[in-house]
Amino acid sequence: MNRPIHFEIPAEIPERAIRFYEKVFGWKFERWNGPMEYWNISTGDSQPGIDGGLMRGGTRPNHV
Repeated sequence: MNRPIHFEIPAEIPERAIRFYEKVFGWKFERWNGPMEYWNISTGDSQPGIDGGLMRGGTRPNHV
């Protein structure tokens, strides 16, 4: 399978999303040491592509 070019995933429960993507795609996650909850995603290392990120946040608008 070809690696993605670039992506970011918002997740209301990042820990659950991380378990899912690790199990289904074999992706690796590393917590970013910054001021917000953010994880760098490594999607592989043998094919061309750019890795992604996962951040805490849902897909629903915050103003609801």
